[in-house]
Amino acid sequence: MSGHDTNTEMSQRYGVDRDAVKPRGSRRRGRGEELQVPEAEFRSYYGRPIIKAPVWKNPDVPLYLFLGGLAATSSGLGALGGATGRPTLRRTGRLAAAGGAIGGTVFLVHDLHRPSRFHHMLRVFKPTSPLSVGTWILSPFATFAAATVAAELVEPVVRRRSSGLARLLRRAGDASGAASAVIGPALGTYTAVLFSNTAVPTWHEAHRVLPVVFAGSAAAAGGGMGLVGASVRDNEPAARLAVAGAAVELVAGEYMERSLGLLGDVYHKGRAGTLMKASKACLAAGAVGTLLGRKKRWSAALSGLALMAGSALTRFGVFDAGIASANDPAHIVVPQRERLRQRQSTNETTQAPPDRAFA
Repeated sequence: MSGHDTNTEMSQRYGVDRDAVKPRGSRRRGRGEELQVPEAEFRSYYGRPIIKAPVWKNPDVPLYLFLGGLAATSSGLGALGGATGRPTLRRTGRLAAAGGAIGGTVFLVHDLHRPSRFHHMLRVFKPTSPLSVGTWILSPFATFAAATVAAELVEPVVRRRSSGLARLLRRAGDASGAASAVIGPALGTYTAVLFSNTAVPTWHEAHRVLPVVFAGSAAAAGGGMGLVGASVRDNEPAARLAVAGAAVELVAGEYMERSLGLLGDVYHKGRAGTLMKASKACLAAGAVGTLLGRKKRWSAALSGLALMAGSALTRFGVFDAGIASANDPAHIVVPQRERLRQRQSTNETTQAPPDRAFA
């Protein structure tokens, strides 16, 4: 067999495009022979991802993330509105907290395929499992939020017949609303811990910053809902929360993307990049609109909608970025090689681990 036939057979067998192989640099070997090697390309066997991407559904999981964050901060605004005599803010916060919790639960159950799976997760409490802890956070929050909004809706009807019973309902609603507000911060951030606990590189390496991003996103969503539903007289706490949440989300998100290095490239390309750019634009526009036009009803409502849209786009962008990262072999191989190089530079590889030591 001739050398040309051999090269052709090798190219077909291993999928090497010899025409695409270009010289790297001007290095030469032997008698003026140029060293020709293909550019480094990270591949996996048979073109399959090195790790398995999460099987979570889109849009079920991103919507669950958004609604959970919206409910978490809205419960706090509802409790604050009741304590400070802002009835429209109280009512908006309570309705948003219950609606977000119920809607998020529906999307979560749909992602699990069968409602019985959600029920089974309540049978055992595992502190080492973020999913188990999250289930036990969502369940009492949804229960308290539903009881609070029920008291909010029934109390005006009962007041016509019995002022004493109406007073009792109002106190019960305030108590359950305070309980949901206490659980709210955990509900708004535990999903970031859940994401960081996976093998997805972009999520795992951002475990210190991602909860801050989700907390800011939840605050922007809850504050935005307060701006939409509360009157101009009552919306000042919602405006402050919305602006602070948008600022935290923008700053923490930018820091996260920069600190990830190579792993952060998924936030700048593809659908995730488009979603994150749109999110930043909505958050910035909503924050500026809140600062300049909070006292105008139409401006406050539009700003609130922009803030909620920015929060939702962030959740979708983070989700898509994680899926893209799991499917990129370079995100697995390059960090592993870097960690190995660091170990070698500190002479950690010169000593055998205890479980591999020979007698």
